[in-house]
Amino acid sequence: MKKFPKIKLLLTNGKEFESSKIKNSIVLFFYPKALTGGCSLEVADFQNYLNKFKKLGYDLIGASKDSVERNIKFSDKYKLKYPLGSDVDQDIDKLGIWIEKSMYGKKYFGINRSTFIIDKNRKILKQWNKVKVKGHAEEVYNFCKDIN
Repeated sequence: MKKFPKIKLLLTNGKEFESSKIKNSIVLFFYPKALTGGCSLEVADFQNYLNKFKKLGYDLIGASKDSVERNIKFSDKYKLKYPLGSDVDQDIDKLGIWIEKSMYGKKYFGINRSTFIIDKNRKILKQWNKVKVKGHAEEVYNFCKDIN
């Protein structure tokens, strides 16, 4: 199993997430842009599973390259009870999820919607890339439940 690289995120709860200081297993999901349709569905779906993840011993964090201020608005709008992280140091480039995309013929770089299950020793237990939002939170929960 691969080790999760050292990254730092500024969280909406005023704290910092440092992967080198993980204490619990974590569900860490990355979404392309706060306050957009698919991302709104994703954070709400994960919110619905929050207590189930906690019962299994997992912390839940969502993250993007959005500013802390934008993520706070996003969190407040959906009354999230878990933190969202902002990648202000461009650390997620280490994860291979910052990719070239194309929309209406225009090329740009953005986050490949991805989820990581990381244990307290920073081992990646599972990684999903090119995530389809519908049913994903349930799929992640079922994986966590099965390995517990």
